[in-house]
Amino acid sequence: MDSVVYDTADAYDADARDDRRGTGAASVARPRALATEAVHAGREDLAALGLHAAPIDLSTTYPSYDSRGEAARIDAFAAEGAEPEGPPVYGRLGNPTVARFETALARLEGTESAVAFASGMAALSAVLLVRNAMGLRHVVAVRPLYGCSDHLLTAGLLGSEATWVDPAGIADALRPDTGLVMVESPANPTLAELDLRAVAHACGSVPLLADNTFATPVLQRPVEQGARLVLHSATKYLGGHGDVMAGVVACDEEFARGLRQVRFATGGVLHPLAGYLLLRGLSTLPVRVRAASSNAAELARRLADDPRVARVHYPRIGGAMIAFEVHGDPHDVIAGVRLITPAVSLGSVDSLIQHPASISHRIVPTEDRHDAGVSDRLLRLSVGLEDVDDLWSDLDGALGFTSGG
Repeated sequence: MDSVVYDTADAYDADARDDRRGTGAASVARPRALATEAVHAGREDLAALGLHAAPIDLSTTYPSYDSRGEAARIDAFAAEGAEPEGPPVYGRLGNPTVARFETALARLEGTESAVAFASGMAALSAVLLVRNAMGLRHVVAVRPLYGCSDHLLTAGLLGSEATWVDPAGIADALRPDTGLVMVESPANPTLAELDLRAVAHACGSVPLLADNTFATPVLQRPVEQGARLVLHSATKYLGGHGDVMAGVVACDEEFARGLRQVRFATGGVLHPLAGYLLLRGLSTLPVRVRAASSNAAELARRLADDPRVARVHYPRIGGAMIAFEVHGDPHDVIAGVRLITPAVSLGSVDSLIQHPASISHRIVPTEDRHDAGVSDRLLRLSVGLEDVDDLWSDLDGALGFTSGG
């Protein structure tokens, strides 16, 4: 059996990973740990407001008797993309509840700013539109990426032109009109990992966009390795409960201003209730990721020892995602699970399994999909917080239904 399993004991160890990472907050004498930031970022003013839980502001518009002042603030936003100072103006310009989530996520990723959107694809689209508006339509990308990200780049739906390369070919693929280099590590769905620091070096002055959805800031912070932009499908681990759809880009304030202008113009705004759920989700993110990662590492070991499994993909960085290839029919495994939910998406408290070639990466051309390592026998498992023995019992039973079992 050809199995690949990595020892990731440190990847989900709380003492090894939690780590006194810097926050840039002036109100603390020393950097606060990630777990502390996850609980408190975006909430520091609540006690002074006489509140414990963050309020949900559902207003779409806000009253103002100073129309001249409003005009000046709108002009400033149109010219610079800076967040309007003073009271809110209109829901498409910004929302106080969503802003709390943006503040918290930026702190966790170690960036100046973050801009939230209605979905991960809306967030990626905004990044492309910012660069396109500057005449920088060319994108250099490394497969695999999430299937819809791949499709958006390949189809040129927003006027972008993509060049797909191996990591070693990034520097040679750059052109005067290259506006972005995009990677995902660990990658969806193969969990392939890249040396982000080396990739960032190869990018030169071109911004590197790293999709950090699988790792989350609990396991890595791409800006510390040279990325300028960090993309999340916040639908996944940041929300964590399968009940909110959102996307977010963590970045420097200069880039954030362009993203806000695109969000205002295109309307891909995040609903305030989603912003509230995401802020709440961040508070338990470190605990959830570490617990699910512990389960995943154990399941990866058991799968690697199973003769019905041809290969296991589990990243050195750790995490709660596993990809594995079976000798038998993968569709039988999907049909055979009872505890694990057969569904697209990932990052929820419950475990989900899906067949990428049929769902998440179906939109990627077959040859490109195979070249990126997404075989027709590959299954992607998002490991949740259930008891690991119960999860293994379910997987063991489902594997028994395959022709290789």
